[in-house]
Amino acid sequence: MEQKILDKINRFTRRELSGDEVYVFSVILCDNEIDRDGECFSDDALDELSRKFIGKTGISDHNASSANQTARIFDTEVVTDSTRTTKLGQPYKYLRAGAYMVRTEGSRELIAEIDGGIKKEVSVSCSAAKKRCSICGADRSKGGCAHVKGKMYGGKFCCTVLDGITDAYEWSFVAVPAQVNAGVTKKFTEEGKTTDSVSADISAANAELMRDIRKLAFFRGGRALADVTALSLGSMDTSQLIALKKSFESAKGGVEVQLSTEAGENSADGFSMR
Repeated sequence: MEQKILDKINRFTRRELSGDEVYVFSVILCDNEIDRDGECFSDDALDELSRKFIGKTGISDHNASSANQTARIFDTEVVTDSTRTTKLGQPYKYLRAGAYMVRTEGSRELIAEIDGGIKKEVSVSCSAAKKRCSICGADRSKGGCAHVKGKMYGGKFCCTVLDGITDAYEWSFVAVPAQVNAGVTKKFTEEGKTTDSVSADISAANAELMRDIRKLAFFRGGRALADVTALSLGSMDTSQLIALKKSFESAKGGVEVQLSTEAGENSADGFSMR
């Protein structure tokens, strides 16, 4: 990891963290396209959000609890995609952020879910002083106008343009974001991480999941079940491993986990409890 990335991260830490202690990823927070609520951010709003989201925490489902904090933003930038235009005919712009997590026993599963594409979609929480009609410019927060969101007027699409950002509160992993394009991207572009190193992270996360699953299988059904389970793990991707682990963790009074590989005479070698 580049030192300049660590320097930005360490502005928010009580002690200097090393590259091995942090997990870094890129996330698109929001853009200027019309969202599922018939609203969009103005270009000025994106610029203001890029400043206000520095240092803001990432949580899940907008549940504002300290125990729910998972990540923090250390860098942002507004990116213009000249190959796309919005429904309003403007150049497409989006707010991209670099976020970090501390690698701990507690964060391991979330990191695996991010790498495996399970946790991807995000939503932002902020406040806007102005909510302008895209047709006439009237401020809907002050009475608005007669134009209806989602309808066409003289060939122009009507929506509410959010402007005058006063605060940015947090960003959350959610199941269905209002902004269609908001979510985790492949990697943080300034991180200097190659495809091989990203694959290595995923492989390491999968190996940890496999060890956890074999332990759970051992406690649920002894060595016989652990050996049978081990035969199935090698063909599973990250999302399947996570699902299997959760199945073992939720099983009560007996194991209700379905494995695709039949038990053979050869058991898995090197099984040990750690």
